Amino acid sequence: MRAQSYAGESYFRSMEKMNRVLLSIGGNEGEREANLEEARMFISFNMGDVVKVSDVIETEAWGMPEGTEPFLNQLVEIETALTIEKLHAEIVELEEYYGRTRKEGVYLDREMDVDVIFFNDEIIREGKIQVPHERMHLREFILKPLAATWPEWFHPEMKMTASQLLAELNKKED
Repeated sequence: MRAQSYAGESYFRSMEKMNRVLLSIGGNEGEREANLEEARMFISFNMGDVVKVSDVIETEAWGMPEGTEPFLNQLVEIETALTIEKLHAEIVELEEYYGRTRKEGVYLDREMDVDVIFFNDEIIREGKIQVPHERMHLREFILKPLAATWPEWFHPEMKMTASQLLAELNKKED
């Protein structure tokens, strides 16, 4: 058993309901590889046990002007006792540490972006919390490592595996 604390409350991870979560981390500014490593350490310390990670991939900036620096992205699977709300608060803290700013309807350069791809097999649509990620099926930088590392993961709304989602995206791009 490993004692952890959150908001001043101690708990033992093995005594709590553990949630299986997949996070997407990435950025296109600063020391990109070092930022990914530091983000994984933050996640491990503040959010939960890192179970598995995908390979790091470099992709063009999605939804941003041509010439924008490419992103390094990685998927990180964790087991956590945090609720989705507490997990979201930790993600905001991590992004703010890296100076993340948001502008409605516009994608901006950033050192770190963290998205929840899935939280157990739940469908959550509550304000800013959208799980599974509402645009994941359009993003190769999510689907490619997802299909390679978790090929049988099943999207609870689209009723397709990660591999099937990637195949559909590739058809649209041809």
